[in-house]
Amino acid sequence: MKTSRRRLDVDVEELDRVIDAAENGPLSKADRQKLKTTLHALVERLAQKRNTEKTTSVLEPKHSSPAAAESPKPESSAPAGHGRNAASAFTGAEKVLVQHAQLKPGDPCPDCREGRVYRQKEPKTLIRIVGQAPLKATVFEMERLRCNACCQVFTAEEPAGVGAGKYDMTAVAMIALLKYGTGMPFNRIERLEEQLGMPLAAATQWELMEAAAKPIEPVMEELIRQAAQGGVMHNDDTSMRVLKLVRSNDDGRSGVFTSGIVSISGGRKIALYFTGWKHAGENLADVLRRRAAELDAPIQMCDALSRNTPKLAGVQVLLANCLAHGRRQVVDVAANFPEECRYVLESLGAVYSFDAEAKERGLTPEERLTFHQSNSAPVMDDLHQWLENQFAEHKTEPNSGLGKAISYLLRHWPELTLFLREAGAPLDNNIAERMLKKAILHRKNALFYKTMNGARVGDLFMSLIHTCELNQVNPFDYLTALLRHPAELSVCPAEWMPWNYRRDATASA
Repeated sequence: MKTSRRRLDVDVEELDRVIDAAENGPLSKADRQKLKTTLHALVERLAQKRNTEKTTSVLEPKHSSPAAAESPKPESSAPAGHGRNAASAFTGAEKVLVQHAQLKPGDPCPDCREGRVYRQKEPKTLIRIVGQAPLKATVFEMERLRCNACCQVFTAEEPAGVGAGKYDMTAVAMIALLKYGTGMPFNRIERLEEQLGMPLAAATQWELMEAAAKPIEPVMEELIRQAAQGGVMHNDDTSMRVLKLVRSNDDGRSGVFTSGIVSISGGRKIALYFTGWKHAGENLADVLRRRAAELDAPIQMCDALSRNTPKLAGVQVLLANCLAHGRRQVVDVAANFPEECRYVLESLGAVYSFDAEAKERGLTPEERLTFHQSNSAPVMDDLHQWLENQFAEHKTEPNSGLGKAISYLLRHWPELTLFLREAGAPLDNNIAERMLKKAILHRKNALFYKTMNGARVGDLFMSLIHTCELNQVNPFDYLTALLRHPAELSVCPAEWMPWNYRRDATASA
C-alpha cells in the first residue's frame, strides 16, 4: 500500500529570515531544524520514484559520455500495445455478416466485364462500440381485462422465455464478475445502477452471491482435487481483513491472510484462493492431502519465507525459490553499489533471456532443461563464484546492503537454481504474485470481508474467475453456464471445468 505523503506548510518569508540571520551569527537549533525539514521535503518531492526493476532503469548506462548526456533525447514513440486493437481482439463481440447489395460470388465483374467476382478470405471489418448498463432490467406490463358483469379479471400470459426468477443467471454472473473479478464493491455497484435507473441494493447483491455459491461448490472441490495432481505448484499469501473471524488454532496467531495457489499440469493452470488464519504453506498442505499417492513429488515455487513451505508428513516437494526475489535484493541496493549490482543483474538478465528464447521456440520441459544446462548453467556458475569471492577476498562487507543481498543468494542457491536440475522448474513466482492482485484489489476497495462465510464465497468466485483468465476462457460465459446447470454439475463436476464446459453446456441445452 502506498504511504501518504507528509504535508508541510512552508512560509517563504520565514525561510528568508532564517537565511538572513545566518549572516550575523550561528543559527539556532529551531532554525536549523526548520531548514533541514524544508530541504528534505523538497528532495522527497523532486525525487523520481522507480516504477520498474529493469536493469536499464535501475542503473545508469554503462558507457555514457558527457556529450551524449547533454544531447537532447529523441521523442520516444508510443509503447507497443497502446494503439488500436484489431478486430480479432474483440473475441466477445457479436459478428454480423454484411453481404454485398448488388453482387454475389460468381457474378460478372461490373468493371471489366470479362472476369467473375469471388469472395475474399478476409472481409473488411468495421467496429462499432456502444455503451450499456452492466445490469439491464425489463418491466413486462401484462394487460388485464375485467368483466363488468361478473368482475372476473383476465390477465395476459407471461412472454415465453422470461424465466421464473426475478434475477436471471446472467445478472448473477455479472455481479460476481464485477465484485470478485474487477474488485468493484457492492455499494459502488448499487450507486452505479441507481444512477442508471435500475436500483439494486448491496444487500440484495450479497444474497444473490451467497445463494449462487452453494450449487457450484462441487466445481470448486473438483478444482482443488485436480490442482493437487499438478506437476508445478506456485504459492504465496497477502494480508487480509475479516471482521468476524473465529480461530480454530491456539498458537496465539493474530494475522489473517489470503493465500494464492497456482497449479500447473499439462498446460492447464488452476488458481485457488484461501482466506483465513492459515499461511500459504498450510493451505498448500491441505491441497496436497488430495494428491494421488502414486504421483511423483511436485515442484513447489515460492519465496524463501518458511511459512510458504508445507509441513505435511508423508508429502515431499521439490522446493524452488523465486529468482526474482533474489534479484530484487540486489535492485534495492543498486544505487549504492552500481558496478557490483550491474554484474549480478546482467547475469540474471542473460538467464531470463535464455528462458524467453526457450518459450519462443516451444521447447518441451526436458528440452528446456537441456537448453538451460547448456546456456544458463555456465552463467550461474560464474555468478556463484563471483558471489563467494566477494566475501572470500573481502571485497564486500557482509553487514552492508550488498553483503546481505549476496548472503540471501548464497543461502538459497540450491533452491534458486532448481531449474538447472529439474525439468519444468520455473524461474520465479511471478504468476502467484500476479494472482494475489485480485485479493489486494478487493482489500483496497472493499476494505474487508465481514465474516468467514463472505470470505469463502469470495475465494470461490475469485478461484473460478482467475482460472478462466489463466486458460483464456470467458469467465462471464463460464459462470453463467454453471449457474444454469446446477443439477448436471453436481453429478459430474469434472465435466464442468473451464476447459470442457462448453461441450456439456451445449449437450444439456
